[in-house]
Amino acid sequence: MKKLSADPVYKGIYGSLCILIHLVAAVQFWYAVYFDHVFVVFATAASFGGKLKFLTFLDAIIQAVYFTIALINDFMGTNEVSPKRLPLIRKLKDYMMATFAFPLALNVGITFWSIYAIDRELILPKVLDAVFPSWLNHIMHTNIVVFMILEIFTSFRAYPKRGDGMMGLSIFLLAYLVWLHIVKYYSGLWAYPFLELLSLPQRLLFFIGSLAINWCLYVLGETMNNMIWNKELKMAYRKTN
Repeated sequence: MKKLSADPVYKGIYGSLCILIHLVAAVQFWYAVYFDHVFVVFATAASFGGKLKFLTFLDAIIQAVYFTIALINDFMGTNEVSPKRLPLIRKLKDYMMATFAFPLALNVGITFWSIYAIDRELILPKVLDAVFPSWLNHIMHTNIVVFMILEIFTSFRAYPKRGDGMMGLSIFLLAYLVWLHIVKYYSGLWAYPFLELLSLPQRLLFFIGSLAINWCLYVLGETMNNMIWNKELKMAYRKTN
């Protein structure tokens, strides 16, 4: 995709493209969350924690919220590279994209399809095909990555300080790991069947590896953003120094 310069992006056709991407993504992910919550019924989801024990479902909510915030910013905030005053909605948009939306989307997509390729019964058993349609599966596990890639190429943002961003991501991930163990304690089941097959040391390694992968994905997003928007970031830096 062609790299976009700062002025034409938000004053012409690329500004409209950003709005279109944000609108389509927000509607799509909110509908997926609604459909999954209301119509997708299976035994594991009915146990303690409901759908909120699945990172896929939590990530879909995060994507829906992020693209809604991005859409609001398109109309009520600003997409300028270096505005005189950065609105709160823009600060929230930039931080949420960097800290949660991008790394979690790639983590969910990569992890799901990797395990699915090895043995789908460990992550999405065939028996669920009757209640979990293919289109919903792709919104939850494929489109999250597609729209994040589109977003990082078409919408400018300044990443927060790496320490601040990774701290926010780490707090979320550690809270989710605690939540998984609470669910296991009260329901007697792991949210994901493959965790039942792992010994305690293997689970610890898996969780540590998951944290490390998410940190790497954060750095990947930051690196991509700095490469794609290098000229605009330098312009913003000159204006503030």
